[in-house]
Amino acid sequence: MKVTQPDSWPNSAPEAMALQDELRPLVDATDPKPPDFRTVVGVDSAYDDSGMVATAAVALDAHTLETVASTVVLGTATFPYVPGLLAFRELPTALAALEKLDATPDLLICDGQGIAHPRRFGLACHLGILAGIPTIGVAKNAWGDYAEPGPERGAAGDIRIDGEVVGRVLRTRTGVKPLFVSVGHLIGLDTACAQVLALTPHYRQPETTRRADQMCRRALREAMVRRAGVAG
Repeated sequence: MKVTQPDSWPNSAPEAMALQDELRPLVDATDPKPPDFRTVVGVDSAYDDSGMVATAAVALDAHTLETVASTVVLGTATFPYVPGLLAFRELPTALAALEKLDATPDLLICDGQGIAHPRRFGLACHLGILAGIPTIGVAKNAWGDYAEPGPERGAAGDIRIDGEVVGRVLRTRTGVKPLFVSVGHLIGLDTACAQVLALTPHYRQPETTRRADQMCRRALREAMVRRAGVAG
């Protein structure tokens, strides 16, 4: 698929935050008309201690949840880990993986935040704007305040930052820890939560994220073994 590749990436935290502030007004938190998601793609990354990163993109048929395409890209994370700036470690390889993917997605699921973010512009927002498709952030942890939802699958509650609703805490499996869903781009929060529930028929994590996670971790392990063999 075709994505927009920036000419350059920020070299410092202040530059990265300034770019988030610049792009934030571009986020559109409304549904496409009609919201017809046939191919759904998950993107996830894994790192080793040296900064090597493997990013996988996995495309699923939205109705059968069968994998229809997948790819993985290896690279080096050059931006340091800074809370709230995860996107700048993951975006270069995420964009490269999407460009290699032999599928055109209707919906993108990120293992990270959308607007439920201190500057209302997490990884899912940034990736959604560059990819130009509906994007959802589905995170395992939350920025902001929320009340624990009921124990049953589908129970949910608002996530607020400074009093503003920025996402929803969503129970995807009965009696299991919830996930934190927020809009990335070109989708509304109700539709985003409905899609996350549709992608979690058996496990806590969406199938998109679960399969991308497995793929990138396996690729990273194999790359580490190859590097150790060369060094030896």
